[in-house]
Amino acid sequence: MIKRVRVAVVGVGNNTSALVQGLALYRQSGSLVGIRREMIDGLGVGDIDVVAAFATSEEKIGRDLTEAIFLPPNNFPRLSCDLPRAGVPVTKGLVDATGVGRVAAALAEAEVLLYSAPSGRPETAQAYAEAAQTAGVAFINTTSDPVARDPGWIDRFEAAGLPLLGDDLASQFGTSVLHDALLRLLQERGLTLDSSYQVNLGGTEDFRNLVENPNTKKQSKLNALSGANGVEVAPLGYLPHLASQKVAHLNLEARGWGETAVSLDVKLKVHDPSGAAGVNIDLIRIAASALRGGRGGYRAEATSLLKSPPGTAV
Repeated sequence: MIKRVRVAVVGVGNNTSALVQGLALYRQSGSLVGIRREMIDGLGVGDIDVVAAFATSEEKIGRDLTEAIFLPPNNFPRLSCDLPRAGVPVTKGLVDATGVGRVAAALAEAEVLLYSAPSGRPETAQAYAEAAQTAGVAFINTTSDPVARDPGWIDRFEAAGLPLLGDDLASQFGTSVLHDALLRLLQERGLTLDSSYQVNLGGTEDFRNLVENPNTKKQSKLNALSGANGVEVAPLGYLPHLASQKVAHLNLEARGWGETAVSLDVKLKVHDPSGAAGVNIDLIRIAASALRGGRGGYRAEATSLLKSPPGTAV
């Protein structure tokens, strides 16, 4: 029987709620709806256990993980599954490099550290990377803060034989994935792009944070788009009434044969945390398989799941 993957999560927000609830749902139902890859190197969707969780919210610290994921400002809906107590109390997380040793010690039971805190805190992301390396676990950076794009971090993890995956998720079916597919389709069909834009609106705490601290997010979105010249990414909009749903608007203006005009407008509406969990489940299994195989550093098989892998702009 294959050994289950032991994961620690940083950030007990909507993305973690979607992941934890989804793990329970798929174990109980056996459903394959919404699963990109049923198996990765012998690891199934249900072969994941969350063994540690870190957060900075005083309301969540000390609570069982399955209780903390439903506390405000989280607003991802409850899925149709039984959710027994995890027996995993939420531990006080890092805000800077102070406490790296404490967190590293708390990772003793983990194989993979999934960094799913808000973007815009590069020092914190790097502090958790330091803790992961100290503890000898794989590190996944789901934020736009540069870690895997930093050659120094890649070298350190490769030398230690530890996988490092990042940066920034390309959501399972999100704005960047759809926008990139449309841009590539124009290129493949021989059309000339004149201009394109995307607008993203959402109601999660992550959206609120990114509106206030955009930092590297815009560049990360551009990194995910083919032929980004002429493409504009509007500042994110935070609308609380959208809750965990994201609404995106895409426009492409192009010219075809005879320089005749082609115009396309698309509206996309998804639950943003579900899109993250649908990618995180694959990144976790890729990282665990690489760790068990002694394959350190960045793993190229993760590239299609990320907006800003190594080699892209910061």
